Amino acid sequence: MKRKWWHDKVAYQIYPKSFLDTNGDGIGDLRGIISKLDYLKELGIDIIWLSPIYKSPFVDQGYDISDYYKIAEEFGTMEEFDELLAEAKKRDMYIVMDLVVNHCSSEHEYFKAALADPDGPYADYFYFVKGIDGKEPSNYRSYFGGKAWEPVPGSDKYYLHMFAKEQPDWNWENKEVRDKIYKMINWWLDKGLGGFRIDAIINIKKDTSFPSYEPDGDDGLVSCVKMVEETDGVGEFLEEMKHETFEKYDAFTVGEVFNMKEDELREFVGDDGHFSSMFDFSALELTYGEHGWYDSKPVDFKRWREVLFASQKEMEGIGFKANIIENHDEPRGASRYLPEYAQNEMGKKMLATTSILLRGIPFIYQGQEIGMTNCHRNDISEYDDISTIDQYQEALRAGLSEEEALKCCYENSRDNARTPMQWSDGKNGGFTDGTPWLAMNPNYMEINVAAQEHKADSVLAYYRKLIALRKAKEYKDTFTYGIFKPKYENVDDIFAFERVNEESGQKLLILANFGTEEHTITLEQRIAKVLLTNEGRQEAINAEAALNGTITLDSCETVVLELEK
Repeated sequence: MKRKWWHDKVAYQIYPKSFLDTNGDGIGDLRGIISKLDYLKELGIDIIWLSPIYKSPFVDQGYDISDYYKIAEEFGTMEEFDELLAEAKKRDMYIVMDLVVNHCSSEHEYFKAALADPDGPYADYFYFVKGIDGKEPSNYRSYFGGKAWEPVPGSDKYYLHMFAKEQPDWNWENKEVRDKIYKMINWWLDKGLGGFRIDAIINIKKDTSFPSYEPDGDDGLVSCVKMVEETDGVGEFLEEMKHETFEKYDAFTVGEVFNMKEDELREFVGDDGHFSSMFDFSALELTYGEHGWYDSKPVDFKRWREVLFASQKEMEGIGFKANIIENHDEPRGASRYLPEYAQNEMGKKMLATTSILLRGIPFIYQGQEIGMTNCHRNDISEYDDISTIDQYQEALRAGLSEEEALKCCYENSRDNARTPMQWSDGKNGGFTDGTPWLAMNPNYMEINVAAQEHKADSVLAYYRKLIALRKAKEYKDTFTYGIFKPKYENVDDIFAFERVNEESGQKLLILANFGTEEHTITLEQRIAKVLLTNEGRQEAINAEAALNGTITLDSCETVVLELEK
């Protein structure tokens, strides 16, 4: 595998709107991010991914971009962004931006021009398609519910939006559109950006005959995903984009890739892949319901372990995935992947260990490092997320009560991850002096950075130790390039794997007990050193291993061991 500058890095996602507000308007800003760079550096972060900060009407929280060359006023100015780049560089950190090029905002100047002249050149920048018998061109349902086709006023045409109606899809078949997108990407890379996280990218390839399919719901519609899955050729666009942009700058790119075909992994993230990396969504996909959130499934430990291990193994000899337990589009990992009895500081440290020491690029989402959790709301009006409101209505239509539908939102809403960052137990968790754009999670009084900053056994302190261990000179090569070997798969409730350096022979064993009872594990090799434990029991573990060749793990206990060669 060709070695790249980003292979040994640790990344951190910032949701700017909810990170830190410095001007009292209730919305996080660039000045807030700049002020916390030292905090992130101390945590051990190398790459900072910012969710969209471009000019936007914020119908979908900035994923509807009206001007790709401007910073949204809510976040600050281009001068402040340049300052952020410069300050990050001083600390040997890289800024990665969100690249949203499947769609834009209906407020974009090109879309307004298209609406003004539905038969003019700008109409071909989008998918303006004639209806059939006075109805939509096909029966697609958008990702956010409802029809994916919207009538173009004053014409017999409709435009395609796979997301909200305010997010028209770009026509990637039009070379002019592609060239303008590449020019924009290079403009940002010329500024010194480290790269991009690439949003919803599989969707850029459409079957432009837009066939209808068998409905998959009572509304007579079919998910627009069906058309994406039935279409080939996205790789040609992705290769062109890479050659015209990222490749020239040795930029780091991480794709949000769903619906990839089985044999395409090497094309996407191999040595010469479309992207540097792509997110591992295998665990998230376990939770999908057949119809929506209301029939989503709780995470079964055995199946979760199985899919994560399989995902790790399939990457062998190919490349790196980006490992996550949460992001801005998911509920909090501590609330989703930990059973109720483990939703405590021990469990959060354990979950962190089993994610950050996997093979691949660790991505930490803001607040994960202090153990932020899902947030109970009393009414649907307290949610801001377009997808949550749609899924709540979907649950009601399926016959759930308001209370049951709200429970679905508590378990699945994207707003769980978007509640403001909890910096202290002061007013609004230290996030803002004003009124937060989204209400705080009330548990900020107990879970916050200030309370954990100087506490030796806090979740934050553990994350710092864990990242430092991953980067430690004597273990870095093994944690970065070492192979992944599942261990003790026949033992219920145990999540265990080795990272093995085939050149040096170094073996590192990670053990975690996700069960309610203690487990005694018989070791296959002697311990050279106990590197980390979330219960501070190094001496006891060493003594037991030396005496019996076993390790007894308490419920929610995790240990990282170096084994003798």
